[in-house]
Amino acid sequence: MKKRIWILTLFPEMFKSFLECGVAGSALRGDREGAVKFEIKFVNIRDYSLTKYKSVDDTPYGGGPGMIMRADILKDALLKGVLEAGEYSSLSELEVIYTSPRGQVWNSQVAREFSQEYLSSSSKDIVFIAGRYEGIDERFLSLYVNRYFSVGDYVLTGGEIPIMAMLDSAVRFLPHVLGNKLSSEADSFEDGLIEYPQYTKPREFDGLEVPAVLLEGHHKKIQQWQEEQKLAMTKKFRPDLIK
Repeated sequence: MKKRIWILTLFPEMFKSFLECGVAGSALRGDREGAVKFEIKFVNIRDYSLTKYKSVDDTPYGGGPGMIMRADILKDALLKGVLEAGEYSSLSELEVIYTSPRGQVWNSQVAREFSQEYLSSSSKDIVFIAGRYEGIDERFLSLYVNRYFSVGDYVLTGGEIPIMAMLDSAVRFLPHVLGNKLSSEADSFEDGLIEYPQYTKPREFDGLEVPAVLLEGHHKKIQQWQEEQKLAMTKKFRPDLIK
């Protein structure tokens, strides 16, 4: 049985290249042998608008700039487009997620936990809400959203890119997704530091040589060098991570 991920969005076409390319796309298409089998389902929020021009937003009560996505249209998209179409018995079978500045800040550890909690074959199916404009009517959020996540302290024009970033960074922690299961364990941030420098052929490039220690085949010395370089690189490029 496939694990379904539903995405409520005004722009399902934005996900086309994401799902067609790379390791994450392959995993989410269900092409990775032995990995969790996913089924990505899109619900175009505009399909549930009853207005002539298929609008999904309106002016905010109390005034202010921008437009707000309507709660009634989002409710229909969720209940008809997901609950009924997916033949679920109730919303309790789903985890509804919204990307928002109010959410838990996304980082490597959160991505790993998200992978275990939400992307495993035994977990609930997921519904992502991709917001647009100035945001979503608070009543819909309070009634239907279970979890909030933030990809950083900046504002984007919509929730599609955060959703892609979350899925891309989380799916790689699942078994059988990466070619080498140790890859994710050696990545930047896994021990609070950024990764050590990497080199490949040619041995000399524009007058720069590969560090001699990497050519000697002495694994203990190489490991020590890598640990020293991780600390040095973090101090140089991300001193904020040093505790």
